[in-house]
Amino acid sequence: MATLYTHQSENVRKTWFLMAGFLVVLIGVGWALSYVYGNPIILYVFAGFSIIMNMVAYWQSDKIALASARARPAAAPEYAELHRIVENLAITAGLPKPRVYIIDDPAPNAFATGRDPKNGAIAVTTGLLAIMDRNELEGVIAHELAHIGNRDILVATVVVVLVGLLAMVSDFFLRSMFFGGGRRDREQNQLVMILSIVAIILAPIVAILIQMAVSRKREFLADASGALLTRYPEGLASALQKIENYQGSLRHVSSATAHMYISNPFGSKKQFISKLFATHPPIAERVKKLLNS
Repeated sequence: MATLYTHQSENVRKTWFLMAGFLVVLIGVGWALSYVYGNPIILYVFAGFSIIMNMVAYWQSDKIALASARARPAAAPEYAELHRIVENLAITAGLPKPRVYIIDDPAPNAFATGRDPKNGAIAVTTGLLAIMDRNELEGVIAHELAHIGNRDILVATVVVVLVGLLAMVSDFFLRSMFFGGGRRDREQNQLVMILSIVAIILAPIVAILIQMAVSRKREFLADASGALLTRYPEGLASALQKIENYQGSLRHVSSATAHMYISNPFGSKKQFISKLFATHPPIAERVKKLLNS
């Protein structure tokens, strides 16, 4: 029978799996380029680079996520009520109080980050604070605290760095296509071109697959855990509906960090493809589960 602790262990295993897979991909890229250019040093460089980037992903991904969102620490005097809500819910959940950040953006949204509960952080937008009442805000904060308690953020924050680096690998291939010229001349240039095209096509797909590997189920679990924490599922359900009704998107968001937010930060999109590759389940489904729980 699955419990909170088995879910935490599963997320830890998933994180190491993603990091190991990324290590293999980058070393494979290094091997291909070292073969094309006849220079084994390239392989060693890629191996070292992949190890360093995995370390950065684990230890610094929360800082990268907060910086990319342009989040700033929430000053205690100005956001005293927000700090009280976070602290009270953290005590109820048996978690250390996470750091609290503000994102200056009218779009209502929030996310949690950090490699473990001791290093957790919650960021909310000014737009969220503007339209939520206390019960709704508590629902959102409880949802994010649930992510921290479930260790979802360990996976999510590591993905931020790894997805971004996949884009860098794709760009590296593209540049090698134009500036390459290994020892096998024309034949090698053709091989570089083929590898470049394949990498450019596959990199975004791999990024999507990695984000989907984080699993949309974690949002349903965080909704349920947050509702249990506040004992008022209607608060989170109402907050999600308000977020969905806002048509705009966050100003500073990338596909690498989209999966971290409580709701799609690009706004409500109805296209079939958008739904197919969405990093979040439909809000209507989440609200229905909350109100029927």
